Amino acid sequence: MFLSLALFAAAAVSAPSASYFPPAGAWAHKSPASLGMDPAKLAEAIAYASAHETERAKDFSDQQQTFGQPLGSLPTRRAATNGVVIYKGYVVAEFGDTHFVDPTYSVAKSMLSTVTGIAVRDGKITDLNQPVGQAVQDGGYASPHNAAITWKHHLQQESEWEGSMWGKNADFVGIDAFGAGERKPRVLEAPGQHYEYNDARINRFALSLLRVFGKPVPEVFQQEVMDPIGASNTWKWVPYTNSYVELNGKLVPSVSGGTRWGGGMWIDSWDMARFGYLWLRGGAWNGKQILPRDYVKAALMPSEHGPDYGYLWWLNTKGKNLPGLPATAYAALGAGSNDIVVSPEHELVVVWRWHAGNTAEFAKRVIAAIRQK
Repeated sequence: MFLSLALFAAAAVSAPSASYFPPAGAWAHKSPASLGMDPAKLAEAIAYASAHETERAKDFSDQQQTFGQPLGSLPTRRAATNGVVIYKGYVVAEFGDTHFVDPTYSVAKSMLSTVTGIAVRDGKITDLNQPVGQAVQDGGYASPHNAAITWKHHLQQESEWEGSMWGKNADFVGIDAFGAGERKPRVLEAPGQHYEYNDARINRFALSLLRVFGKPVPEVFQQEVMDPIGASNTWKWVPYTNSYVELNGKLVPSVSGGTRWGGGMWIDSWDMARFGYLWLRGGAWNGKQILPRDYVKAALMPSEHGPDYGYLWWLNTKGKNLPGLPATAYAALGAGSNDIVVSPEHELVVVWRWHAGNTAEFAKRVIAAIRQK
């Protein structure tokens, strides 16, 4: 039986019974047994996750071959696989070096979605179906093709934006620029008619958010999201060396929606867990509605052309992206792999970084440890 879209959206952000929110600098731990979990099965899940580390180079020496010529910096090394399990608001398990600050790649896309929710909340964007060029007049939407692109098209990766951002063309043609990610040329379709996972277009979207806020996206994210949810001060959203624009007479950084070409969001597993927990709680934190509840619902609805994709979140309404998890589960997925899985039906947030295999495997094993009533 399939949920209607309206019922699905409600289930994906339904208000859970628990009301605990971790204060800044601390997160309460509870034993699995005290929350009704099977400690042995949870230990098996942790053992599985610990034993499945990615084959990605620890010194990032494979970065250029994989993604093409970099535009920004990278750390000199990464952590081993690590993760955090949050159940009913409490820490029930952690493993590995969870405080290591690492690039989280395309998890940053879900963070850009969150910044968009702030823009909607504050009236910076009044209609997601409005063409971006009506508010952003920097030449990026001046062509007849780009003029039709809406905020929603960007959020669903269906913009078909045509152009170049920071020296990377949106057509992704050229092995030097795009490495193994190079694709064959194709004819552009009208905005809203074709899904394509495309970082050049996401970077255009990030610049457009900077324009409507009139300040860098990381400042918005810190002031309106990360500080209110008690995140640490160790995360940083690193720009490319050439991704600076003039704003009110000053050069300010425009950030990317990933680390495909270096830079991007560098963050530890605990701050990733807080971010996932904010979404689990329907955009609310300790009595404050940080993100509009209607925006959260819409963000977790599948787009028309995407592979079960919402507003820069991976969904599971067809059971394919997160096999074995509920249809209401969703995830922020980054290369490497660096992932946040949220299962509202289980009040569960699972962070798993630098792993091999489908991210759902770990979460599925954690769910198996939850005793059924």
